[in-house]
Amino acid sequence: MVIHAQGTSAGTGFGIQASLLAGKVFKHEAKFTLPIPTLTTGADANLVWRTYGRKEWQQRRHYPRLGLGITGMRYGIDSVYGSVFGIYPNITLPLAKTPSLEWTLRLGTGISYVTRRFDRTGPVNTVNVAISAHVNDLIMLRSDAEYHLSDHYTIHAGAFLTHISNGSVRKPNLGVNVAGITAGISYYPVTSRPALLVRDLRPLPARYLFQLRYSMSLVSAYTWGGPLYPVYITTAYASRRWRSHNKVFAGLDLSYHQSINAFLRNNGLEAGHEPQRSYKAALLAGNEFLLGRVGITLQAGVYIRQAYLRREDVYQKVTLNYYCIQREHGALKELFFFTGLKTHLNVAEMGELGIGLGL
Repeated sequence: MVIHAQGTSAGTGFGIQASLLAGKVFKHEAKFTLPIPTLTTGADANLVWRTYGRKEWQQRRHYPRLGLGITGMRYGIDSVYGSVFGIYPNITLPLAKTPSLEWTLRLGTGISYVTRRFDRTGPVNTVNVAISAHVNDLIMLRSDAEYHLSDHYTIHAGAFLTHISNGSVRKPNLGVNVAGITAGISYYPVTSRPALLVRDLRPLPARYLFQLRYSMSLVSAYTWGGPLYPVYITTAYASRRWRSHNKVFAGLDLSYHQSINAFLRNNGLEAGHEPQRSYKAALLAGNEFLLGRVGITLQAGVYIRQAYLRREDVYQKVTLNYYCIQREHGALKELFFFTGLKTHLNVAEMGELGIGLGL
């Protein structure tokens, strides 16, 4: 059964959210030797559409908002950091709400351009050991308290966290993180409260799948301007769906690092055993949040075998999956493409592009 509260017209649920940002760059590891600006300021505009239940997943996720954000920040020390400008698709999830108040969480990722980077030539900027490329990944996380003045206007205030880095495609690549506060206003020309479609949704079966992922990455050598080396990653895991819109999973991660192989050969180390000392193995577990054909995966792993050049024993990975095939029956139940970012706590190791399936 489907319940229609009232008719929906063109432009219903569409709006623009404008925000001012004020925060501070924070030092996230000992190698971050840059001077810390006193204040980082910026602005953010988000074109939003509040879903109303046209797809079943929208109702299961309590009618989130989809958006396309445009952001810009001046870090505070122009000669070192410059400014950053970015664009990022995002989703805003309701955490709690009353008729006039709402607490939300926005998750977004996209691409950014930084005006100042590490450079040994012109203009020389060897102080900025955090960013070595103009084009970088952008992650935007924010949480807001929103007060609905009317169906057209909403005011909001909250906190945000941004991260930019290039996934170690170029070194140095410590990344820049900013945390701060935000406030602003939203305007919806028609209404911010579209009529919601409410179905009698049956819970999806808590099925088990055997899943495989294969991905590649490119990482640079350990100095600025060094060559790029491929990394090959294979992941096998079992997953179980729960609450109809999540998948919990656990399995094994294998990665082969050509840069470590080259390091061993160039330095005459582990002669004859370079390939064996260039791969890592890890046990992993995580959860995937399903949003229709899109999945957001949070994963943690513990190494059971380290390569010759060791990192921390624990890593984290975030992936964004897009499902080309997604069905309940048949031999091949899922086929998806994904991009991911692997980190060791707050230090990025590499970005990934890959393909996966579920049987």
